[in-house]
Amino acid sequence: MERKVFEQMAALDRNHWWFAARRRILDGLIERIVRPPAGARILEVGCGTGHNLAMLSRFGTIEASELDPVARELASERLGKPVEEAALPDLSMFPAASYDLIALLDVLEHVADDKASLAAIFERLKPGGALLVTVPANPWMWSAHDVAHHHHRRYRKREIAALARAAGFAIELLSPFNSLLFPPIAAARFIGRLRGDQNSDDAMPGPLVNRTLDTLFGLERSLIGRVPLPFGVSLVAVLRRPGPTARA
Repeated sequence: MERKVFEQMAALDRNHWWFAARRRILDGLIERIVRPPAGARILEVGCGTGHNLAMLSRFGTIEASELDPVARELASERLGKPVEEAALPDLSMFPAASYDLIALLDVLEHVADDKASLAAIFERLKPGGALLVTVPANPWMWSAHDVAHHHHRRYRKREIAALARAAGFAIELLSPFNSLLFPPIAAARFIGRLRGDQNSDDAMPGPLVNRTLDTLFGLERSLIGRVPLPFGVSLVAVLRRPGPTARA
């Protein structure tokens, strides 16, 4: 991604509604569905500036990778140890069959070879280990946001399901999310495309709007995996490498 995108991300990711509510949602999914064992070994692939590392550390010992040197430096400071340089699908610097949980959070859309990337992640999970993955949904929502973030694609559910099964994963959860705010976001993206807007939509809104959006998005923490959500701005999946799963 562009340097200015990482700088924006580092400045906003503590309090911006999208980052804050999303962390709470993912935390809930790890707790309820992934259920990693006590002292889990966890890897975040493509950790960006490291805004998810503190949340993930609640469940075990964290390692991380990031390709961009600016983001990797910021993430290393947050993690308190070096973040590895890695470019998917090459994860050869990480040991095979070693991780209880791998997080791939809004990364797969940046990778040219998504099929090989999921296969490489599969090989680094322990039998019974889980991959938590999020991706942007709905190719028709393509906008200046995707261009600024250097996305290769947006996904349909069936495409993620096919990639997961091809890599050998069992699908425990595959759901849209950011569903409650889907109508206004979709409308804004569509209108922006009609107008030919060239700007991303990453700016911090005013405090009242930010709190409102954080609350609305955050409500999905108790919905995903319990209530079928028919649509959303993104997709989230829990994919399991078959085998015995150690529980906490």
